[in-house]
Amino acid sequence: MTKDNLPMTQVEFIALCAMMFATIAFSIDAMLPALPQIAAELSPGSHNTETLIVMSFVLGMGIGTFFTGPLSDRFGRKPVLISGAVIYTLCAFIGYQSQTLEWLLAARLFQGMGAAGPRVVTLAIVRDLFSGRDMARIMSFVMMVFTLVPAIAPLLGQIIIDFSSWRGIFVAFMAFSMLSVAWISIRLPEPLPVDHRRPFSIAKLLAGLREMWSIPAVRTSILVQSLIMGSLFALIGTVQLVYDQTYDRASEFPYWFAGIALVSGTASFLNAKLVMKLGMRFLVTVAVAGKIICAFIMVLCLAMPDLNMQFYAFALWQLTVFFSIGLTIGNLNAMAMEPLGHMAGTAASVMGALSTIFGVILAAPISLAFNGTPLPLVISVGTLALMGFLLMLHMRRIEARSIAA
Repeated sequence: MTKDNLPMTQVEFIALCAMMFATIAFSIDAMLPALPQIAAELSPGSHNTETLIVMSFVLGMGIGTFFTGPLSDRFGRKPVLISGAVIYTLCAFIGYQSQTLEWLLAARLFQGMGAAGPRVVTLAIVRDLFSGRDMARIMSFVMMVFTLVPAIAPLLGQIIIDFSSWRGIFVAFMAFSMLSVAWISIRLPEPLPVDHRRPFSIAKLLAGLREMWSIPAVRTSILVQSLIMGSLFALIGTVQLVYDQTYDRASEFPYWFAGIALVSGTASFLNAKLVMKLGMRFLVTVAVAGKIICAFIMVLCLAMPDLNMQFYAFALWQLTVFFSIGLTIGNLNAMAMEPLGHMAGTAASVMGALSTIFGVILAAPISLAFNGTPLPLVISVGTLALMGFLLMLHMRRIEARSIAA
């Protein structure tokens, strides 16, 4: 099947892809307003363990990312998408029924594995049907729609909580997943013909991992991505606690988060304008250097006695962390993919999985270290940025040696 016999308009196709992409953002960000209520009900007296509700989902997503791409190459796009949606929906139901935090964390872990399907396989579907500038155009429209989801998800989560409880969010997850999989089943034919499918092999996946890790530029890119993702996950896992416990602004959180997310979305457009002139490595290096400076300034701001001024400084700092994602992750992926054209699909899955898993490993202890102030978070993000900056200087030396050779 090609775009010429796709039985839907491009507008419908873009909407469908955006909905599938949105699964992860909705599953993470809609949960944020629910964390205090979940903690009060399932883990009273525990110290910040509700942040693991975010981390467990992201960890599951990272694990699932290893396999969903290769499995869809073997069995087709729709079977893997539908299987992932079934796992996601069942685990959302288990989350809805959970009476202990341990059960909820387990449900979120496997829910994340199911959610890896929509994110990875949807991109493969776009590649199946479009190429070159057509693909770039479709992805641009998809991402424009997708950027709205992180902005409105916490507000939607808060509305659901107001009308029901935190368990109502899991009902919304089930409805969202069932609607999207029904849409796919009815409207989208299988885009990968049987004669184009490739066998799935763990041995080949591990061989690809070894090859990628043996290339210094790829290895360094994955490490820098992991540090950046660790900062992002730590902030997402902790930000609601900061608004609630530090600044007593829990009721305002969805609105601040929405505004900051929308402004941060412009970073991708800025990167597109600058990358051809300044280069990918330069932009990443400047972005992580900026994070170091902003973290240092934020530490100074936390010494201010006026909590209102502290809060506004924190909101601005939150914006800088989110904004830096648009200037870094895409560029790092592109840099790492340059020597991996012969294994692009596997490389994309492995890089996404490794950076996500390593990022969670870094973020979980940072979130658990929350002590009623943003100071541990800010210092940790600044430290990770410093490590990323040093790795980017190392990347510059790698490029110089490659040119000299």
